[in-house]
Amino acid sequence: MPSAFQRILVALLLAAFSAPAQAADRIRLALQKTGTGAWEVAVAKAFGLDKQAELELDVVELASTDAGKIAIQNGGADIVIADWLWVARQRGDGAGLVFYPHSTSIGAVMARDAKIKSVADLVGKKLGVAGGPLDKSWLLLRGYAERQGIDLPSKATIVYGAPPLIAEKLAQGELDAALEFWTFAADLEARGLVRAIDMRAVETALGAAAAPIVTGYVFDERFAARNQKALVRFFAVAEKAKRLIATSDAAWKIAAARIGAKDEATLAAYRQRYAEGIPTRSIAEERKDAAALYATLAKIGGSALVGRAASLPAGTFYDPDLDPDPAGAER
Repeated sequence: MPSAFQRILVALLLAAFSAPAQAADRIRLALQKTGTGAWEVAVAKAFGLDKQAELELDVVELASTDAGKIAIQNGGADIVIADWLWVARQRGDGAGLVFYPHSTSIGAVMARDAKIKSVADLVGKKLGVAGGPLDKSWLLLRGYAERQGIDLPSKATIVYGAPPLIAEKLAQGELDAALEFWTFAADLEARGLVRAIDMRAVETALGAAAAPIVTGYVFDERFAARNQKALVRFFAVAEKAKRLIATSDAAWKIAAARIGAKDEATLAAYRQRYAEGIPTRSIAEERKDAAALYATLAKIGGSALVGRAASLPAGTFYDPDLDPDPAGAER
């Protein structure tokens, strides 16, 4: 005959096993398949960081960042990754999107000739620009050149194109230099080309206190209001994944598998530039630098770039330490 203690113990065990497990908070992410956000989620899942944080990360992989912008606008995702300027433009036009820092990684002007070291050295040269006339880095480079009395569009031959095309034209000698995204710049660096002008130096010359944020997690402020605690846990998971990629060879192997077939030198350049882009500053510091750069971008790009907002719209940067306002009272 079971004792009273044994009966109580069995009852407690049955209750423990029959009690429903606490449901994990589900976050839908739409991420570029080969982008760093996808690296981080892959590492987070491989190391169980999502489960530890009681999160269910539901990922849809996309072919481009533009597809992510469409997804966040039509409600197809809770979080995507985009640059703060696009979020500022959307917010200035009335959308309730907000931005939280993801990476400070930015490209560079890459050159075949080590003698090209400044914007003055680009005069008379054929310069490729990854993206179009309103690409943010291109406008910053133009602003930087203007402060030195150089109008790059008229003093150099400018060729716009998709990043892989511009990179190949430079590598093949059809261009003297090229302003490239950071991943393509890392690839060219591993192929023996030189970083003629680092865009971080351009950003600080234009008023940023340090290397400012470039891309971030983008989501609707109403989603933030409903999911503040889950967001805080998600940001913590993302931060842990970033540090693992930078320091753990096992984590880096997972990330590198998403880059594709690259030699060891190229992968090493990717990892170095990625690690350099891990954010370390406060939201307030990032917001201040973004506002300073926004002024230059708005001046050169005009309404075609920034829309109706003459200055960085209030509330663009999300701060989890502040109570989210679903009504957009900060605006």
